[in-house]
Amino acid sequence: MKDTQLQNLAGRPLVLLLSGGLDSATCLAIASNAGARVLALTIDYNQRHRRELEAADALAAHYRVERHIRLPLDLRGFGGSALTADIEVPKDGVQPGIPVTYVPARNTIFLSVALGWAEAAGGADLMIGVNALDYSGYPDCRPEFVASFEAMANLATKAGVEGAAHYKVHTPLLHLSKAGIVQAAVENGLDIGLTWSCYDPTPDGTHCGACDSCRLRQKGFAEANVPDPTIYA
Repeated sequence: MKDTQLQNLAGRPLVLLLSGGLDSATCLAIASNAGARVLALTIDYNQRHRRELEAADALAAHYRVERHIRLPLDLRGFGGSALTADIEVPKDGVQPGIPVTYVPARNTIFLSVALGWAEAAGGADLMIGVNALDYSGYPDCRPEFVASFEAMANLATKAGVEGAAHYKVHTPLLHLSKAGIVQAAVENGLDIGLTWSCYDPTPDGTHCGACDSCRLRQKGFAEANVPDPTIYA
């Protein structure tokens, strides 16, 4: 992994944003293998693909995290995204630019909540499965965003200002392709079948196979030459 500080996580509280998707689940496997005391945070933002919440619950139970919070934070009240409003999820290929599945300021909101828990728990480490290579053009998945949030965290908290903590946002997948993420999942012993990626699940609870997230998932497995356990419509 690119983050050399992962080796220093043993025995330390780590607030990990766990969506139930492949990326966050791979982060969970990495953090668990590093010996971190994982505090898993799943945000229930009333997303269209609520099936991922079940995946997050299963993953947290499988890894026996120290604590798992599923926090209600209804972003459908704001809308503005195909995941939080009555906007059709694109099914005609990975879209250029910032697609309609972008949820306004989602990672900023989620990391801010994670930061609050980290400070309350006396920890200084956050982890998020953002990826700047094979992603859907989201602005809050870029290295510049992560660096800016980390700087803000150390300016905006009592622990940061008083020097009791120096906050670090760990992003072990940031510079990996989707194939690289699949390989990292395998190397870290993740049960990939527990994860969920689809933005628009079918009525019978399978991946649609056509949304951006499904396409990127399939691409990752194909390029990594790893069998894909996912059932697609």
